[in-house]
Amino acid sequence: MERFGKPERIRSDNGPEFISQALPDWCKDQTIELCWIEPGKPTQNAYIERFNGTFRREVLDAHIFASIRQVRQTVAVWLVEYNTERPHQALQFMTPVEYRQVA
Repeated sequence: MERFGKPERIRSDNGPEFISQALPDWCKDQTIELCWIEPGKPTQNAYIERFNGTFRREVLDAHIFASIRQVRQTVAVWLVEYNTERPHQALQFMTPVEYRQVA
C-alpha cells in the first residue's frame, strides 16, 4: 500500500486460509471492501485464475526443483519476464510495467 496506494476492494475465494476473522477485520480497519467469490464460480476472479494456470504450466509443471533456493530463483526470473517483457491481452497488449506507467 505504501508503494501503490490502497486498493478499493480485494476479491478472494473462500479457501481455508481465509476462514479467520483477521482478513475481514483488517479490511474494515483499512476501509477496503472485501468481495467473496461464490463457491464454484472461479470465473468471478478470472484474472487470478488465468495467472494461476499460466504459473502452474510455465513454472511448476515445467521444472523439477532440487531445492527451495532453486524454486525462488526460477520464480524470480519468471516474474521479471512476466511483468516486464510479456504483453498481456487484458492490458491492451502492454506489459504490466508499461500499463502502470500509462495509468
